[in-house]
Amino acid sequence: MRYLQHPNSQQLLFVIIFLFLAACNNSTEEKQTEIIETPEKMDDAIVRNIQSFISQADDNTGRLYDSVRLKSFASVKEFYQTNNYKNTWSASENYIPVADSLFRFIEQAKLYGLFPEDYHFNHLSAINRAFAADTAAVDARRNAVLWTKADILLTDAFVTIAKHLHKGRLHPDSIYKNFDSTLGYSYYHQFLKQAIETGSVTRVLAKLEPKHRAYRELKRAIKPFLDSADFSTQYTWLVYPYKDSSAFVKSLIKRLKEDGTLDSSVTRLDSPSLKSVIIKVQKERRLTVDGKFGAQLVNSLNNSDAEKFRRIAINLDRYKLMPDSMPKRYIWVNLPSFYMQVMEEDTVALESRVVVGKPKTRTPLLTSQLSDMVTYPQWTIPNSIIVKEILPALKKNPGYLAHKGFNLVTWDGDEVNPYAVDWAKYSKGIPYKVVQGSGDANALGVMKFNFPNKYSVYLHDTNQRYLFKNENRSLSHGCVRVQEWEKLVWYIYGLDSIAAEKVNAKYLPSDSIRTWLSHKERHVIPVKTKIPVYFRYFTAAGKNGKLILYSDIYGEDRIAREAYFSNK
Repeated sequence: MRYLQHPNSQQLLFVIIFLFLAACNNSTEEKQTEIIETPEKMDDAIVRNIQSFISQADDNTGRLYDSVRLKSFASVKEFYQTNNYKNTWSASENYIPVADSLFRFIEQAKLYGLFPEDYHFNHLSAINRAFAADTAAVDARRNAVLWTKADILLTDAFVTIAKHLHKGRLHPDSIYKNFDSTLGYSYYHQFLKQAIETGSVTRVLAKLEPKHRAYRELKRAIKPFLDSADFSTQYTWLVYPYKDSSAFVKSLIKRLKEDGTLDSSVTRLDSPSLKSVIIKVQKERRLTVDGKFGAQLVNSLNNSDAEKFRRIAINLDRYKLMPDSMPKRYIWVNLPSFYMQVMEEDTVALESRVVVGKPKTRTPLLTSQLSDMVTYPQWTIPNSIIVKEILPALKKNPGYLAHKGFNLVTWDGDEVNPYAVDWAKYSKGIPYKVVQGSGDANALGVMKFNFPNKYSVYLHDTNQRYLFKNENRSLSHGCVRVQEWEKLVWYIYGLDSIAAEKVNAKYLPSDSIRTWLSHKERHVIPVKTKIPVYFRYFTAAGKNGKLILYSDIYGEDRIAREAYFSNK
């Protein structure tokens, strides 16, 4: 590098930037500078350097230099090998237009639920500032090493963005049924080449995004959210439940100092003082005032704009785990929203409030399809409920079953006298079935919708219909209670009757169902139209361009955050 004898302040600034870039690797072996005197020779120099840098990264577990790790190194390496190590994003000491487009995309990555820092934004920005300076003191634009680093970083950024937009950052889950989670290194090269050829980064990357309506709606809500969001302060994340109460209180005090609730000089609080501060915070945030640092307080303090954005990112990635295309018609239950929707051609055909499992008896995520409906069903109580609730009660009082309206029967259907059983010898289960007979008092209500699954859960009516008025409807033992069960019955019946008419087949008259319901008769009605059923977990949604956040009822956002976004 050449320096002026008396550089001015601006020149000094860019000298510092350039030295910062050169110091990214402490190793004296790394080539930092190669000044090319004529632009015509720059591309040849970049080709040599790309080959050298890729080889170096290969020996250094994908690290280009100490402070930069290529996130998609295997794919980047293969791309350059098949491309004879030619520079992709520049020509004759100038970025090609698509390079500027990619940099702008990275700069605005949050609009896609992505984080600019994941795509070398800071390093690329520093290189671009050095190029822009181009003073006599800093020959940045003629430095082949800088152009080489910029080329490799942009290629890695594009491939990584493509992966993140297509498959997300979450670990694939078999429940979500996306079987394309392990694509070859070269899969995204075709999109990279398309972007270079067409000059359009945004249009090419859009091909990789999910096509789900809810994904598009959530993404549309990001910009209005970002326009008013405040990311200026990174608040301490409070982990709850905690293992060490003393460590938790220290974190809580630190968090309360960050938003000005406590003076910065405070290092510790005695119990009365801490309780007083917590009561003040609870009043300000309109929480239940009890002076305790429980889940409600922690969730509220953790709910910063930065945290809301992490939840947006997590939920967008959940859509990327879904199949690329959904069935023409399906039942969708989003557990945190407490709503069920029947989707038809990307349109909501029916919607209902639902009650889902409590955190201790959570509703599972699953994919299945309707098999039959049952009028006035009996409830055979699952073993998990028997072990947790019924068996302890029976040990205290065998009359518990009669009081609850339950029957004790053998697996052959013979009734058993609960007073004649030695309940003390059972702990992990009992050799009998506990059944609640059909009727208006039955916990399943008057209609049950079955679909095969290993969890023994289903959709059903309920005898506690008043619970649908609750804002928090995480209240069941695991099954999903449907407020609009009757509308769902006639929707399914309508599909089956239309299907039967097309093939000139007989079908159950609608009057039969009405009669069975009015007479309180138990009947099984096979479902001919096999409607898929999805139980899913999405805590963020978009509606009319506005962000909606649901309670993380089962802590899945917290788990995903700690596993994938803890450094954000």
